[in-house]
Amino acid sequence: AVAVVGTCAHDHLLDQWYWSVSLSTRAGFIELVYYTWIILQCFFLYASNIAGPFLTDRDTPPALLLRLFYFSFCQQPKPMAAARIWSIYSALHIRGATQAIRTCRAMLGTKTSFPGAISEYTEELKLDVPSEHAPAKCFRVMDFDGNIINKNIFPEKVDVEEQLHWYQTMSLLNHMDTLLYNAQRQGRISFYMTSYGEEATHLGSASVLDKDDVIYAQYRETGVLLYRGYTLQNAMDQCFSNVDDLGHGKQMPVHYGSKALNFHTISSPLGTQIPQASGAAYALKLQNKKNCVICYFGEGAASEGDAHAGFNFGATLECPVIFFCRNNGYAISTATQDQYRGDGIVSRAAGYGIDSIRVDGNDVFAVYLATKAARESAIANNRPVLIEAMTYRIGHHSTSDDSSTYRGNDEVSTFKQDTPIERFQKYLRNEGIWDDEKEQRLQEELYKQVRAAFAAAEKKKKPSLSLMFEEVYDMKPPRLEQQEQEMQAHLKKYPREYPTKEHAA
Repeated sequence: AVAVVGTCAHDHLLDQWYWSVSLSTRAGFIELVYYTWIILQCFFLYASNIAGPFLTDRDTPPALLLRLFYFSFCQQPKPMAAARIWSIYSALHIRGATQAIRTCRAMLGTKTSFPGAISEYTEELKLDVPSEHAPAKCFRVMDFDGNIINKNIFPEKVDVEEQLHWYQTMSLLNHMDTLLYNAQRQGRISFYMTSYGEEATHLGSASVLDKDDVIYAQYRETGVLLYRGYTLQNAMDQCFSNVDDLGHGKQMPVHYGSKALNFHTISSPLGTQIPQASGAAYALKLQNKKNCVICYFGEGAASEGDAHAGFNFGATLECPVIFFCRNNGYAISTATQDQYRGDGIVSRAAGYGIDSIRVDGNDVFAVYLATKAARESAIANNRPVLIEAMTYRIGHHSTSDDSSTYRGNDEVSTFKQDTPIERFQKYLRNEGIWDDEKEQRLQEELYKQVRAAFAAAEKKKKPSLSLMFEEVYDMKPPRLEQQEQEMQAHLKKYPREYPTKEHAA
């Protein structure tokens, strides 16, 4: 490479060839050849003491240029790096060593060259005050009355059939939430969490994903699973922990999971899924798969240390992962004003070098477009994207919570006037797709479906007790075998003390 440069540069053929090839070829040539050629020239000049009078022990040509090359290649976009190297080459080749050294010093003098960060120098002493910055804008497509504000950005690929599927799934989720919440209050299931007010974040994001994309959820993303093919009966069976529960009773209600649907089983501890999602995305990258991971969490979980670890791993390892934050106003009983002082969660992305967008989480079309753009960027660029979906949790945090103790009814009533379902239904009516007759027919049908699935799940037996020790390890370790033997012996000794007949054989 050096020999070619030496021959071409002398006759000025290098420039002619350089500008005749493609941009990618130029970039590769610059990195391979110019870098080598200039360094060799600098070492030659230094060795022959041509530039001796202009140097100190600390400012040798190799030292200056190596610092500049680190700055150019490691910290700057390639076109900028190319321009800088070409200017150094020109100064060195045409005007001599003195000018080259001055060029190096000038470039290094306008910006910092520390490995930690690159920035412009300034002589103005001023603290950066976040509150003086304008808040991030919130992307939307529909207004509160269901009108499309800018039809040029409307997702044309979302046809009427898909829109009706979204609306029906949102409505189904509401019926499920109502029945199962009341069932817990009656002692028929042990626990439940509703999704009232956050349905658009489920359907808008799920409809963008490929079947081979991997999902890590928190516990308020049931609609994502329903969209991907998890049935109403699957959900009911899981909440009752019966014999047909895919997890065989190993999880609390609403802690769903489905290997077939690439939906990792939900765990109760907040934030644990965030670093796991980055790791899974890194695995997809290493396998050269054109898929991504999406990780759902609330703004409360973003305060966990796992969130920092997950964001930083995702950014530094350049993983195709979408961090989808549902900012619903409350981390159980802790309001956002007591959680953080910055501009929500989206403002944190810049600190990690993550692309980001804030979106109206009650606008299903806005969520769809934002997630679509995030997915395309994450896969094409192998870098994370953070979505902050602004919404409101209408229901209590869970059946273990009474939200009336920390927020007023007036606040909840205000947000009930603009739920994702209400706004989406207004859009459908505006377009002539929906009317009162269709609404009544849908609600009656869903009422029957949900109660039929509930009744069927409640009648089924519990999983076999032997499954308690299965499907955790690939090979059952001796200690688990011993525990299983002890349990069987205990049940045999006290058969009347345990309702074993309620379990499958």
